[in-house]
Amino acid sequence: MGLRINDTVPDFTADTDQGSINFHDWIGDSWAILFSHPKDFTPVCTTEFSAVAQLADEWAARNTKVIGVSVDGVEEHKKWKGDIEQYGNAAAGFPIIADTDLAISKLYEMLPAEAYLPEGRTPADSATVRSVFIIGPDKQLKLSMTYPMTVGRNFAEILRALDGLQISSKGVATPANWLPGEDVIIPPTVSNEDAKAKFGEFETIFPYLRKTKAPE
Repeated sequence: MGLRINDTVPDFTADTDQGSINFHDWIGDSWAILFSHPKDFTPVCTTEFSAVAQLADEWAARNTKVIGVSVDGVEEHKKWKGDIEQYGNAAAGFPIIADTDLAISKLYEMLPAEAYLPEGRTPADSATVRSVFIIGPDKQLKLSMTYPMTVGRNFAEILRALDGLQISSKGVATPANWLPGEDVIIPPTVSNEDAKAKFGEFETIFPYLRKTKAPE
């Protein structure tokens, strides 16, 4: 059974291109995004890592650390970063975990326990290592999504989802296609009296659907 929303994510110690880390300690009091890849020097993944690098200021503004994981080794990661930075014209300052023994891929249930890397392997042998995990400062899983190898991930959507998660931690929810600055939803568990005391004015569309300005 895979990780569920609000589960505490598994802790681990692993080597990265920036040295050894303990995952929970590395997260600290920040939000974190763990994004996984089936192999270094693959075309779609290179464009994705570049997109993450280009968003460095956005992650920092949201108190969010990003970390990659790929089933190749540290030296391959260091070499691959040259291509990532050249393609994206941005420094790839985040670490990449070396998951050569598939321990983390299995721990996060992206691969079955019996999975192994054969001689002459291709990315297809670890194709399901294509997940994104957004983790809160409480070390709990807040959101996950998995993509096939043929579809590049939309990091603008991942950033939007992160914004939604962070604002929802203030006791609201977000409607479909919500963007920062737009109105948010008051949960049905909050009475009208409590909603007015907490949020001020709000719009009632249906008794169960009320909108208000986003909290600061």
